[in-house]
Amino acid sequence: MTTLAPVPLSKLKVTQGALRERTDGRLDVESARLRAFVPGTDLAARAELRFLPRAPTGEQRALQSGEQRQQVGLKLRARDGCNVLYVMWRFAPKAGVVVNYKRNPEQHRSSDCGNRGYVTVTPFRRGAVSAPSWGEEHTLRTELRGVTLRVWTDDALTWEGDLPPEALALEGPLGLRSDNVRLTFQLAVPPP
Repeated sequence: MTTLAPVPLSKLKVTQGALRERTDGRLDVESARLRAFVPGTDLAARAELRFLPRAPTGEQRALQSGEQRQQVGLKLRARDGCNVLYVMWRFAPKAGVVVNYKRNPEQHRSSDCGNRGYVTVTPFRRGAVSAPSWGEEHTLRTELRGVTLRVWTDDALTWEGDLPPEALALEGPLGLRSDNVRLTFQLAVPPP
């Protein structure tokens, strides 16, 4: 199995929010919303996000649906803001891991599709997952083999399920997303 390689700031394309690189190579998020991806990682089967949640952001921005959430996660097959597969670890209002995809084939910008097209994937195996603890390092890891997606939180397999054809049909790079959480993180992906 290929070892994952850390992604420096220079290799990330940030589409919302801002990142600051630390001297140790980890990245800081201070903004209420972060969206970023790694060009050249289309259809990569594995990713890992090591993160230290420091605190909720001062400004708490609602999602386009109007829901108020604190979460961090991986974007898999992130073609654009309207066509993407998410693996999210939610802090609040309800802790847990959620896998969903957003599919709007004729639309490409979030302003085009809004919050339309989301489908939550039901796993065949789910473990209990607490909210990440503030001030402690955590790991969110994914692996896609065939149609089966596996998700580990802090090295425990906590979500396993088969993705539907609509989710598997998505094509695009790996990335990450955060909402309303100040983080220090390191994203690792398969080397080019």
